[in-house]
Amino acid sequence: MGRPQVEAYLEKVFDWPALVAQLPEGRHRPRYSCQMVFEAIFWGAVGRIASFHQLEYECRAGRLRHRIGPISEDTFRYALERLSSAAVFALGCAVARQLKRNGVLRTAATRGLVVAAVDGIEICRSCVRCCETCQERTVERITAGVRETMVQYYHRLVAVVVVSTPFPIVLGIRFQAPGEAEVTCALALVRELIARLGRRFVNVLVGDALYLGKPLVDAIDALGLDWVFTVKDNQPELVAEVDRCTSGLPQAQRGPGEAVDLWHVPALYWATADRSVRIVKTVRREAKKRVRIERDGASRRTCKEPVWEQSTNVYASSLKPLTASPELIEDLGRRRWRIDTEVFQTLTTECQLKHPAVHQQHARALMVLTMIRVLAYTLLLVFFHRQVLSHRRHRLPSLCQLAGDVLQALAPHLDDDS
Repeated sequence: MGRPQVEAYLEKVFDWPALVAQLPEGRHRPRYSCQMVFEAIFWGAVGRIASFHQLEYECRAGRLRHRIGPISEDTFRYALERLSSAAVFALGCAVARQLKRNGVLRTAATRGLVVAAVDGIEICRSCVRCCETCQERTVERITAGVRETMVQYYHRLVAVVVVSTPFPIVLGIRFQAPGEAEVTCALALVRELIARLGRRFVNVLVGDALYLGKPLVDAIDALGLDWVFTVKDNQPELVAEVDRCTSGLPQAQRGPGEAVDLWHVPALYWATADRSVRIVKTVRREAKKRVRIERDGASRRTCKEPVWEQSTNVYASSLKPLTASPELIEDLGRRRWRIDTEVFQTLTTECQLKHPAVHQQHARALMVLTMIRVLAYTLLLVFFHRQVLSHRRHRLPSLCQLAGDVLQALAPHLDDDS
């Protein structure tokens, strides 16, 4: 995948150069403009460059020297600290609006409903490095056989991701402030997204049991959104009512390699929130292959044996019976796992989400850097699915291979100059 394909796609679909040109300059008479610094960090994030030290080398003598120029590590930190996080957030919203206009968010799998998952992840955990916006907690460590208590610093951010599409699309992220709860941070992020994108941009919000509480569901209802949240022991009264109402025989459903027992309660009174909610409970048994080791004297061999794994899930929802069937509610609730298994896992293992290239004394720089990394992941994923997988039939590359090809294509004359 060469430079013309990727850049031409971004320019044609998103008018990328014009969007980047709108970023405000926070420095006086800089040698390298804010847009050039952003471009260097953006393409570095696309190419999986983890540290500013490596990015400086790539700009001075590596694959980005023809495109960017010799920008130093200090310039990256100084420029990011003065780059507006609101402007980068607005850039991500502009990308999301264009994706919706192009029909990327439409899907028949959820009957046209745009479903977004909300969840949090922890980054930059350290007992040494910190900044003024770090969260703090006390942990115990064993060093040389001695147990000691230490203060651990960390950051936690919340993301809202569209999970009803064939591939997940991150709409936005927000860092938790010191002392701020995850639910409060998530609600602020959802409100900001709705204010910028509109009430019809997301139809259903899904999340784990942490978000099933009266303040959040009332606020989500006020925003005009429906919701599907997992029910667990943090709502003991609701769990007791669910167990009482689903003690009878289920509506059995069977599929290839699995068996699902489903209970549906159209209206269950939730005393804590003083309202009625729909409840869907499933007991799913799936056929799996488990590896077993057999020993015969000194030798051993491995063999696979079939086993049945059982999981129980309970979902509460505000969706009306005419809008969504019980099977659809269960499907929406299960889609919440995509934000962990696909988005957070990929961002952590391949996109250096937890790599603190800048942190101590640079709180805003860390925030802006993380937003740029997430934006680069989203755009690369869109290009990968809309232009690579949709056009190729054989020898399909991986997302990691595509990232390396994109960065290599930014230096078309590198071999000639070396």
